[in-house]
Amino acid sequence: MNDATAAQRALLPPLQSTMLDRLISFLKSLPDTGADKRAPSADDPRVAAAALMFHVVNADGVLEDSEKAQLRQTLSRAYSLTGGALDALVEAGEAAEREAIDLYAFTRVLRRELDAEARLKFIGLLWEMAYADGRADELEDNVVWRIAELIGVDSRDRIAARQRIKASIAGASDGPGVE
Repeated sequence: MNDATAAQRALLPPLQSTMLDRLISFLKSLPDTGADKRAPSADDPRVAAAALMFHVVNADGVLEDSEKAQLRQTLSRAYSLTGGALDALVEAGEAAEREAIDLYAFTRVLRRELDAEARLKFIGLLWEMAYADGRADELEDNVVWRIAELIGVDSRDRIAARQRIKASIAGASDGPGVE
């Protein structure tokens, strides 16, 4: 079994895992391209994942402090980053998301790095980010749908992942217009 297969199998969360534990497990499975030694770029899978997470939490037009803090904490724990290295990754992910004209640059990186099962798990993680503030709205739903399409996750699996994640988060709700 190669390292990529072992990393992908490590993505299987135990049933008692918290949302944060699953997100950290996924992020740890992404390859380290030495981003902490040079300025992170959108070609770094960690930056691509962070940018897509920022895109989901920003979709409703409100980036709550709790959402940003959770994202920072997740990236810090996943990559054992603190201080300037963590700031660089967060800033790179946020800047990449802000400067992107579409999602393709990020989804291309993750589609290249992840197999079908890992892509589905990533969509689950994006649902967790959408529900990070307790509520997924129509815009967040649409962003996750578009990302799922671009990385090759079909609608049935995307919807099942949303339902599974929503059921696992106490008090999670959907806004109007969410399928």
